Amino acid sequence: MKQRRTATVLGAWLAAAALAVAVPNTAYAAHGILIVDGAAHQDPRGCLPLGDFVQPVVTNYTDSVVQVRGGTSCEGAVEKFVVPGESYAALGGRSVLVP
Repeated sequence: MKQRRTATVLGAWLAAAALAVAVPNTAYAAHGILIVDGAAHQDPRGCLPLGDFVQPVVTNYTDSVVQVRGGTSCEGAVEKFVVPGESYAALGGRSVLVP
């Protein structure tokens, strides 16, 4: 009986510890600098628009993969996944999503 209670308490403690570690990662922001159309964004997150008049360029100096998306509000198909250290001249993308 005592072993069963110990196992139950230990199981509950491990589940709580796993949840505590997992939850903070849901509010993750990329660390580093993302340059969009010449403007630097420190530790970006969310949706950033691309320019209208010249070919947009995205340079990723963060620790996260960002997405160039077809829609203006990070909607539509992914045109390109821009990995850390890569620059990309967007062909038809209208926004950048930093998940």
